[in-house]
Amino acid sequence: MEKAWWKEGVVYQVYPRSFCDSNGVGIGDIRGITSKLGYLRELGIDVIWLSPVYASPNYDNGYDISDYRAIMPEFGTMEDFDDLLAQAHSLGIKILMDLVANHTSMLHPWFVQSRSSADNPYRNYYIWADEPNDWEAVFGGSAWEYDKRTGQYYLHLFTKEQPDLNWENPEVRREIYEMMRWWLAKGIDGFRLDAINMISKPPGFPSGKPVAGTPYTEIWEVAMHGPNIHTYMQEMHREVFAGRDIMTVGEMSKTTPEVAVLYCDPARGELNMVFHFEHVLKTDYENELKWCDPCFSLLKFKRILSEWQTALHGRGWNSLYLNNHDQPRSVSRFGNDGTHREKSAKMLATCLHMMQGTPYIYQGEELGMTNIAFETPEEYNDVETRNAYREYTVNRGVSHADMMRYIHKNSRDNARTPMQWSADTHAGFTTGTPWLGVNPNYTQINAAAQVGDPGSVFNHYKELVRLRKTHPVIVYGDYRLLPEHDPNVFAYIRRYEGESLLVLCNFGAEQQHLDILDVQEWQGAELLITNCADGGSLNELTPYAAHVYLLRG
Repeated sequence: MEKAWWKEGVVYQVYPRSFCDSNGVGIGDIRGITSKLGYLRELGIDVIWLSPVYASPNYDNGYDISDYRAIMPEFGTMEDFDDLLAQAHSLGIKILMDLVANHTSMLHPWFVQSRSSADNPYRNYYIWADEPNDWEAVFGGSAWEYDKRTGQYYLHLFTKEQPDLNWENPEVRREIYEMMRWWLAKGIDGFRLDAINMISKPPGFPSGKPVAGTPYTEIWEVAMHGPNIHTYMQEMHREVFAGRDIMTVGEMSKTTPEVAVLYCDPARGELNMVFHFEHVLKTDYENELKWCDPCFSLLKFKRILSEWQTALHGRGWNSLYLNNHDQPRSVSRFGNDGTHREKSAKMLATCLHMMQGTPYIYQGEELGMTNIAFETPEEYNDVETRNAYREYTVNRGVSHADMMRYIHKNSRDNARTPMQWSADTHAGFTTGTPWLGVNPNYTQINAAAQVGDPGSVFNHYKELVRLRKTHPVIVYGDYRLLPEHDPNVFAYIRRYEGESLLVLCNFGAEQQHLDILDVQEWQGAELLITNCADGGSLNELTPYAAHVYLLRG
């Protein structure tokens, strides 16, 4: 298996608006990120995935870009960005830019020109039609918006403020590639490509029929991986990525391991890896429907992650994540954010970081930060959450109490509350009024309390990062799931060049006995890491226990 720095490194996602405010306006900024590089260096991460900092009117928190070559004034200046890049590189930390290429902001000059007249040269930069079809947008409502000035509809798979680019137009592709090369010339180290598998639309925009038991229509199955998607990705690779030692990852909903290989098989010349959604859509959502009472199934979770481990081994590369800016906090979702918060947070991290793939840590995950429970829908900022509240309470008959319970579990704002740096006012995030409410548990859960505590969640993550740099079996080893049908225990073995790794994780609040191991075989193994103060046991797992054993030879 070919080795690469992006396989061996650990990525830390920064959501700039919520990370650190340097000037007291209540919004995180680039200088705030720069001020915390020492903290990230202490954690040991190798790459910062920087969520969008481009100029944007912020209808979708920066994922609606109005100028690809400018910095959002709220976040600072291009000089601030250049300083962040230089200081990160001086500490051996790379920068991965988050790029939205499926759509722009409606305030982008291209769209302003496109909607000015039907014969404008930029008209074909976007997708226009005389009549809408029945496609629905990701955040609800029609995917088409009527424009009075020209008497046509434009396509927006997300909000109406985010018109989709027309990738069929070679001028659009040329502009995007030129812009990407411009950022790489500045010295960034790669791209995370948002919703990239949606850029190729099916010809004729055929009508979609509902898929039984899911919130999707058949057309989504096509829109997610359109007929020219691989042509575009291979062209992007030739025009932008080829000859550069960079990291590229594509966000791709509705992607299976078999489809993912088409994107990340090195021989095909497309991407290094993809973000899939199977484990965060199919393990606790009802028929992939987000707004419900979640019911987590470890059996589904194990099956999905194991399929990705085995299907991509030797053929592609995995992205390993449980949290990001679009997902609830993992310890609240898959663990126990009450009495077992610290232990279950460490268990989840251990289970994920010992797999093959590049691990992603989302800001605050390394502290065991939890979901937020705002009392009213007005306290939430997320456009998806607000739209869902209106849709479900007004049109679907869901009660306010039920909908708030769903939101408390699944809103994207669970991940977007300000980073909890200390027990000071507003968690040390800002000296002003934060743009989004701080989780009130910041006085107990914060970085200042954990960095110097050897038994903290932070230092468990730090040790996982260190172990990854020390033992190639963690990076390159193969994978074998152990008790496939155990509903409480996730256990697997990794092997590589004479070393074997045994990972045992109890996902439940009850003690579990394991009788599937050859205890004699592992008797002389080294206990590499555990979240139990009294050490590990090969056949008895206390609640939320995680043990990793290393056997040489």
